[in-house]
Amino acid sequence: MSTETVMWVAVIVGVIVVVPAVGFFLLRRRRDRLRERFGPEYERTVAAAGDRRAAERELRARRTRSGPLDIQPLDPESRRGYADRWAAVQERFVNEPGPAVSEADLLVRAVMAKRGYSTEDFAQQASDLSLRHSRTLEHYRQAHEISGRAAGSRVSIQELRQAMTHYHALFDDLIGGDQRPLRARAAAQAPLTRPHGTAGPAGRPRALRRP
Repeated sequence: MSTETVMWVAVIVGVIVVVPAVGFFLLRRRRDRLRERFGPEYERTVAAAGDRRAAERELRARRTRSGPLDIQPLDPESRRGYADRWAAVQERFVNEPGPAVSEADLLVRAVMAKRGYSTEDFAQQASDLSLRHSRTLEHYRQAHEISGRAAGSRVSIQELRQAMTHYHALFDDLIGGDQRPLRARAAAQAPLTRPHGTAGPAGRPRALRRP
């Protein structure tokens, strides 16, 4: 066998070995990027689709469809206003848990609309949120499921409390930053010394009860 033939055989073998390896590397890289971008939503979509490649096509399509969205951050005044409204919803939960959960749902959707997300169709909401809030999207799904059942049948107080917790996870993610509600700001402003003539610790405003 001539030297030239040996060289060509070596080149062909190299191509056969290298090309699949490069393809596998690129596939893993794209997959890792999708996992990083969508977080838990990646595995949920794969499980729902029953096929990893089909699920990845769906996730890439979501990324493409999100192009027209004009998502805006909230200004500090809006964030404070929404945080105070959430504190009021938590107060209401103590005596009216069902209506408070409904109000929490409306408040979350109000923040979504303010930021530029779709609020008309839940499936579209979930698709849009998965691009920037994938870590808390499952909370929203669970809250939506409980809220839907609460509208047509009786649900336990524990389930309503879970719905509030789930709504709060997405709400906090949507408004961003350290959004301390009224109770925390009031506590921070409380006097640190005891009033004159009292033996106990300085009184602090009572914290709102978390559901």
